[in-house]
Amino acid sequence: MNSRRMTALRQYARLECPGLWRETAEAPRREVIVFFREASLIIADPRSEQPLAHWSLPAVQRLNDQVPAIYAPGDDQDGEVVEIEEADMIAALSTVRGAIEAARPHPGRLRNWMLGGVLGLVVLGAFFVPGAIISHTIDVAPAATRARLGEMALADMVRVTGAPCAAPLGRAATETLATRVFGAASWKIIVVREGLDHPVHLPNRQILIPASLVENHDSPDAVAGAALAEGMRSQLDDPLRPLLQHAGLWATLRLLTTGRLPDGAMNGYGKALAEDRPPEVPAEELLTRFTKAQVPLTPWLRTLPQTERTAALMADDPYPEGAPRPIMDDNEWVSLSGICR
Repeated sequence: MNSRRMTALRQYARLECPGLWRETAEAPRREVIVFFREASLIIADPRSEQPLAHWSLPAVQRLNDQVPAIYAPGDDQDGEVVEIEEADMIAALSTVRGAIEAARPHPGRLRNWMLGGVLGLVVLGAFFVPGAIISHTIDVAPAATRARLGEMALADMVRVTGAPCAAPLGRAATETLATRVFGAASWKIIVVREGLDHPVHLPNRQILIPASLVENHDSPDAVAGAALAEGMRSQLDDPLRPLLQHAGLWATLRLLTTGRLPDGAMNGYGKALAEDRPPEVPAEELLTRFTKAQVPLTPWLRTLPQTERTAALMADDPYPEGAPRPIMDDNEWVSLSGICR
């Protein structure tokens, strides 16, 4: 891509203009401000500048060849459109669409496809910083997409861990454990036989626990602490981020524009996650959350490498004598202990 076009892309980075927006086919048009940003088109109220809609730039479609130009946020969007007369904004959207089209394959034109794909990716890499693309995708991903990506991540993880342990009474006990640890929040705790030496979390509120945490202890306190700490790790950063970083920029753009990752984008993610070292949760947050959940810290900390940090946390354990109320009853603990049998 030549330098003029690159300069043009940069000059559009903070562009804004008035427009007429219609939320649905039946809704009246209203005046708005349209903001051109790194990875999205933001439609906002002209008085308060409160956002009314966020459109993914790669998905924006122009519906006519006249001025005012009419745009939609993608296919099947229930009649939502915006009309724009500002020439610079129209040129900016045209430039971006051209870069994206250049990156798409054209059957029967292999040489042009390769050249266009390389140039398109150069533009996307320079203008849409990969981190911004991923962050925007995370921001706009609906619950259904998160659930689907969570199932894809679990399917790839099973290649490393084998099928999750599934004894019926044991699975019921994991639900009891999740409710006790996380309260009303909906979490799924999954116990696996092999492939993990520490808990990991996946999108859609899934925590995988190695079987050793339920088979090698006399009480559920250690597995409760491990699950709670892993749930806290999932809040340090969105679980979609490492998944999309593994999938790559092109796959993330495909997810933005079609709602689906390309085949094979998740391959190897489970192995990478199992081999990654989990980040530490700040000590003060651990103490606060374990205190609120009424879960003792020490049993879980004893499963970790012993350091000055773990020793200090044990000394500050809010429940050194054990949980003030049971994690689960004895029968449920027996069922959980035998979930992999």
